[in-house]
Order: sequence, then structure tokens, then C-alpha cells
Amino acid sequence: MAGKYRFSFGPWNVHEGADPFGPTVRRSVSFAKKLKMYKKLGFDGVQFHDDDAVPNMNKLGPREIVKQAKEVRRMLKDEGLTAEFVAPRLWEDPRTIDGGYTSNDPEARQYAKDRSRRSIDIAAALDTDLIVLWLAREGTYIREAKDSKVAVDRLVEAINDMLAYSGNIKIAIEPKPNEPMDHAYIPTTGHAMALGYLTTDHKRVGVNIETAHAILAGLDPSDEMGFALAYGKLYTVHLNDQNGLKFDEDKSFGSVNLRRAFNQVRILDKYNYGTRGEFVGLDVKAMRTQKIETATKHLSNSREIFLNLVDLVRSLDEGRVEQLIADRDYEELDLFIVNHLMGR
Repeated sequence: MAGKYRFSFGPWNVHEGADPFGPTVRRSVSFAKKLKMYKKLGFDGVQFHDDDAVPNMNKLGPREIVKQAKEVRRMLKDEGLTAEFVAPRLWEDPRTIDGGYTSNDPEARQYAKDRSRRSIDIAAALDTDLIVLWLAREGTYIREAKDSKVAVDRLVEAINDMLAYSGNIKIAIEPKPNEPMDHAYIPTTGHAMALGYLTTDHKRVGVNIETAHAILAGLDPSDEMGFALAYGKLYTVHLNDQNGLKFDEDKSFGSVNLRRAFNQVRILDKYNYGTRGEFVGLDVKAMRTQKIETATKHLSNSREIFLNLVDLVRSLDEGRVEQLIADRDYEELDLFIVNHLMGR
């Protein structure tokens, strides 16, 4: 069993509540004020996009970027916090409208590589060695717009560039099957891990598994985690929940399907996730209806649900489970698990 867990979330998880169909409904909270929330909510780690740490970084040179990132490191230290990872935000720049690493425009591809290098600089300044790649626009709206074999080659080339730029980093690819693109080139954990094995140093390439992304692919998140754990490639997780095959909802962990959440916690705890420094990362959004005064409950609730499920996992009579498996009485096992979740 993994023992104690450390939790993280990103500053974007405290947000104003805008969605594609409506404007903001809550006032903005400054980055400095967000940092002061972490410890109060029971969190030790901060997830970063590169421009969470260094806003307007495209207008700055490398030295100024590092200087500003080091100031953020000081802020983290003052709050007793740790940077978990840095992720290059490649999906909002006009140059990446057709993708970054897989764009048909060579100038856009070069921009994506350059920005990724700056993200690595930021990570070093924040004292983290983990880079997360959410390949948001690395796909197509129509199949004929790109060559899928060439796209994979270009992704490998970009990752190789990052690995060569720094021998200290690890890269966690975060797969997602769709949204914002209709067709994503790296839709599942298996795709992400296979991509890593094409790179020059596959030992430094793993995955970040997000609950909702696995569900959107029609897969069970705990199975995806088990697959990555079997390869020693589960570098971090983004826990949340999802109401079926819709858009990426980022609901509070366990709030939709408690049994599905239970099995995620069970696989993580059984195989000692967290004992090598991994965080339990959350990527959850507050309901748009939530008032500003209580717009962090989605974070504290998710953490509380996770820890309650840890207790349920560790109190499960595994001997009884093994006996029912040996008897091949899966109906009884089914009821046994449900009753355990109901506290019976």
C-alpha cells in the first residue's frame, strides 16, 4: 500500500465559471491568493502551464522567463508548496490553430518546439523535472487534412527535441480521444506509451492519465492506470469524473460513479503509487452555479472522497474477494463490493 498521499491541482481549477455558452460568473482570484488556498485545502503540489508561471512569456526572452519563474519558485517556497509539473500551453496561440507539433506549417512546428524548450527552462527554475504534454490540437477536423504517419513522426521529433534539450526531464503524455479536435492522434494510454517507445530515450517518457479522458475513449480509467503501472510509466494522474461520452466535464472525483472511483484508488494503492514521489493530481472544475465564497469545494471534496475511498480500499476483506474469485462466484463478488461501498 502506498501509505500517505500528496495532492496537487492547477491554478486553472480555481476559475471564473465561463463556458462556451456563457460569460464568467465569478470574479477572478489572483495567482498569489490562489497559492494561499493550497495548504488550507490540504494540497502540497501546484500544477503549472508554462504561462501560469510566466504570463506573456511569448513576449519575453529566455533569461527574463527564467528570472520570473524563479520568483514564482520563491512564492511557492514561502507557502510551503512544490511545483509538480510544467505543461507547455500550445493550443491557444493563433500559430497553433492547426496543431503545434503536427501542424502543416513548418513555422508553427518550430514555434511549438521553441515554446516547449522555454517550458523546460521554467520547470528547471521551479525545481521540477516533469513535463506534461496534453496534445490538445495534435489531430485533425477531417482525415484528409494531415498524414497520420507523418504526424506521429513529427510528434516523435518534437519529443526527441525536448529530451535532447534537457537530460534531467521526464515527459508525461496526457492522452485524450477528442476535443478540441475531432480526431486526436494520441487518444489512449496505449497510444501514448507506444509513442514514447519510438523516442530516443523511452525510459524518460510516460503518461498522465486523466479519468475523464479515459471515459471519453470508452475505457475504464482503472484499467488504463493498471496498464501504465505494469510498464512503470504512470508518472502522474488527473483525477475527476464524467457523465458519459460528452464533453470533458472535469466533475469532482467520484461524484458520478463511486465504484469507478473506488477501483481507481484501489489500483493506485495496491501498486504503491505515490511512493516514488508521484502526486495525486486533480483536474476538476467548480459547478458554474457555485458562488465565489464556496468555489473551492470541488477541490476539497475530491480530496476527501479520495481519502475516504483509500479507507474503503484498505478495509476491504481481500481474503473474501480471493475466495469468491476462486469460486468463480462473480455475482456474489459484485454484491460484496456494492455492499462494501454502502458500508454494509
